[in-house]
Amino acid sequence: MSPRIGKAELRKRALIGAALGEIAERGTLEVTVAQIARRAGVSSALAHHYFGGKDDLILATMRHLLAEFRLNVVGAMHEAEGPRARLSATIRASFGPEQFHHATISAWLTFYAWALSSPGAARLLRIYHRRLESNLTHALKGIAPAAEARRIACGLGAYIDGVYLREALSPTPTDPAAAIAMVERFATLELSEVTP
Repeated sequence: MSPRIGKAELRKRALIGAALGEIAERGTLEVTVAQIARRAGVSSALAHHYFGGKDDLILATMRHLLAEFRLNVVGAMHEAEGPRARLSATIRASFGPEQFHHATISAWLTFYAWALSSPGAARLLRIYHRRLESNLTHALKGIAPAAEARRIACGLGAYIDGVYLREALSPTPTDPAAAIAMVERFATLELSEVTP
């Protein structure tokens, strides 16, 4: 890889990080490319060159978070042995440090609201929900019958989203271990009702 490509990639990452920071700080998508670029330490023209308009930059930020989530899940699943361990790995990956910190949680809340009016954001959220439910269902297949696995996966996905929502609105710092423990308790309760 040439230094030029490496520098461009670093600038893009800086812009994505700046977009997350601006959105989280303001609690809205009412931010400008100029504000994001200033925070990233680059010119507005360069931000437009890399991403086009503001919507494109925000969608790129969402795609970046989804790619990080996918990598977290793949890495966690690779180390897991057995269905219950795979389920726990998926739950842990949902609260990884790249995703479960205040700035990212606040940004996700804003993205959810934006998805009501943005087809691109709605599509990315559908991808996230399908991916999460698919990962959970796959892990549950060795523990529960197929129909039950899908039902429990759907409930776990909703529970994970609910934890994010509560954290976004909470004045206290996020605690990934507490979030994981809550979801694990819910999973254990659901699995205790599954007929072997």
